[in-house]
Amino acid sequence: MAEPAPATEQNEGRRIEMLRAAAELICERGFGDTRIADVAKRAGVSSALVIYYFGTRDRLLVDALRYSEESFYEAAEKMLAEVTSLRERLSLLIRWTCVPEGNDEIPGAWGLWFDLWAQAFRHDEIRADRAELDARWRKMIVDAIESADASEFEAKVDARMFALEFSALLDGLSIQVALDDSEVDSEVAYDIAMRFAERELGLAPARKRIRKKR
Repeated sequence: MAEPAPATEQNEGRRIEMLRAAAELICERGFGDTRIADVAKRAGVSSALVIYYFGTRDRLLVDALRYSEESFYEAAEKMLAEVTSLRERLSLLIRWTCVPEGNDEIPGAWGLWFDLWAQAFRHDEIRADRAELDARWRKMIVDAIESADASEFEAKVDARMFALEFSALLDGLSIQVALDDSEVDSEVAYDIAMRFAERELGLAPARKRIRKKR
C-alpha cells in the first residue's frame, strides 16, 4: 500500500477531486454500483489513496454529500442574505429543492440524498450524519423566517416547527419531481409548497402564479 501523503495543499486538491468523482459516479450509477476502484480511476489516483482518505464506501458517500452541500450552502446563504422579501426567500428555497436546474451542478443531484437516506436507514453512523445535514437545511429555513420583516406575514409562527414541516414537505415533493411523477411536476410542486407557506405564515397569496404553457 502506498505511504499516506502528508497534508498539503496539493493533497487537499486530490481529496476534493476524489469527492467530486465520487459524487458524479454515485449520481450516475447509484451508490450500490459505485466501487472504490471506479472513484480512483475517475479521479486519477490509486484505490489505496481513496481508502486512506475515506476508509469505507459509506464514509465516501457521506463526505461526497458534505462536499456537495458545502458549495450549495455557501451560495444559498449569500443569495438569501441579499433578498429582503420573505416570499422571495421562500420561493428560492422551493426552487432550489423542487425545480431542476440542469446538469451543470456537480455534485448536488438528488441521487446523492436518495442513497444517503437508504444507507442511513440501516447504519447508525450514517444516520447521525444525515441528521446533521438535515439540521443545517432546517436552520436555513428558520433563519429566513426569523430575519424577515414581521409586517410581511400575519400569523404568529413557531419558526422551528414551520421549518420541520416545510422541509418535510419539500423532501416529499422533490422525490416526486425527481421520479417524474405524472401528477407532480416541478410547477405543481412549487405551487403546493408556496400555498402551504402562505397558509402557515399568513402571507397574502401571489396575485398571479406564472405557469409554463404546455
